[in-house]
Order: sequence, then C-alpha cells, then structure tokens
Amino acid sequence: MTDRMPDKTPDKTPDKMPLLRVAQVSLQTGIGAHYLLQDVSFEVNAGDRVAIVGASGAGKTTLLRVLNRLSEVSQGQIWFQGQEIRQIPPVSLRQQVVLVPQESRLLGMTVREALEYPLTLRKLPRREIEQRRQTWTERLRIPADWLDRSEVQLSVGQRQLVAIVRALMIQPPVLLLDEPTSALDAGRANELLICLKDLALTQNTAILMVNHQLELAEQYGSRLLLLDRGRIAMDSFSDRVDWHQVKQDLLQAEVEAAEEWE
Repeated sequence: MTDRMPDKTPDKTPDKMPLLRVAQVSLQTGIGAHYLLQDVSFEVNAGDRVAIVGASGAGKTTLLRVLNRLSEVSQGQIWFQGQEIRQIPPVSLRQQVVLVPQESRLLGMTVREALEYPLTLRKLPRREIEQRRQTWTERLRIPADWLDRSEVQLSVGQRQLVAIVRALMIQPPVLLLDEPTSALDAGRANELLICLKDLALTQNTAILMVNHQLELAEQYGSRLLLLDRGRIAMDSFSDRVDWHQVKQDLLQAEVEAAEEWE
C-alpha cells in the first residue's frame, strides 16, 4: 500500500470530551515480535460513524476487540468517557462498548431468549424489555415466527441479524460491528445501514464498523479509518477521502499480503 501520513484527526467540539480515545496502542504477539496493531491513535465522538477498512490481516477485527478488552493491548492506553478502560470492570465496559462479532451464537437459547437475556441480567422491567424487542424486531423486519426458533433453525445471515438486534436493544453508547452485512442480502444490508445511520444521528450512538465492501463504507461512514499492517494509514472525514485511490491501495495491499503467504 502506498505510504501516507494520516490525515488530521477530525476536530472534536472543544467543550466535549471524546467518547473514546485511543493513544499509541500496540498489540504484539509472542511469536517473532509481530505487531497486530502498532502505534494506533484516534478519537471517536458521540454520533460518529467510523468505517474501518484495510486489507486482510491489517488489524481491523483486532482493533474492535481491544476497544472492549476482549484483547489486551501490549502498550498504550484507551479511554472510554474519560476513564482508562483497564480501570473499568470488563462486564461493565462491555455493556457500554458492545461488540457484535461476524459469527454470533445464541448459546442454546431461542431467538426471543437471546434478545432479552442481556436486559434480563440488568433487571430491566419486563414491559421495557418487551417494548425494546418489539421496536427493534419491527424496525429490522424480524418476523414473529423467528422468535421461537433455535440457532440451528437460523441461517448464518439470520443469526447475524439477530445478534445486531440484540446489541441495539442494549442501547450502548458505542457499538462495534465486525462485517455486519457479510451474510445479508443487498436489501437487508441497505436497511441495516440506514437504521444505523439514523441511530447515530438521532441517539448520538458512536458506531465503528469493519466492512470489506468499500462502497458501503463510503455510503455509511462519516469517518474513515484505513489500516495498513496494524497502523493507521488514514483517518479522515469521508467527504475528504479519495475513494478511488483508497480502492487502488487496498487492491495493492491484498496482492502484497497474498505474496507474503506464498
């Protein structure tokens, strides 16, 4: 990939603290001192829609995992609402910085049980749990007959959609999505992205989404984070990005990554 200095990080409103702040974060494996992430720094404000792109192995999923401590950084710091995340109990952090992985499971529950379980743990009133479930299943067109299905009765795309609805019901300040449209058809993917954009605009939810489909990243994101071999190659407002050049860079990076495996 063509070397680029990262664009200036989009300015935050002076009187507002960033929701997430990542400062010089690196994650190193124990094998050959290989870095999955290296010297990563950026900020995320409430309502940001951050599209995270990069070639295979660039560190996209790893970045999502360190933001809610599913992976621990080797060096550097991450703050959530002004508090260093290692000072926040992991369960509490993951209730506010919610990650939806590319492959999700229902852990032996029905769809209804899986959707309601996180809110039941929080002891929310039954009426509120049902209201949230109804709101989000209707909004993302989850048919009523899905609710009593088990995991084995769902396709990969259906499980993916259920996992996203479950996260939306939690109403977290930060939502981390790893390839959320990978198993969805074009219509469902478009509906989801419209919903997420509206959520960011109306509820100030910060959404960070890994997506290999560059055209969706362009349509969805207000920000672009381009990763290259664990480093940030670009951090820019979407309307300032040369998307054609980014596409060419990613194609070249994929070729280089394939050559390294040969």
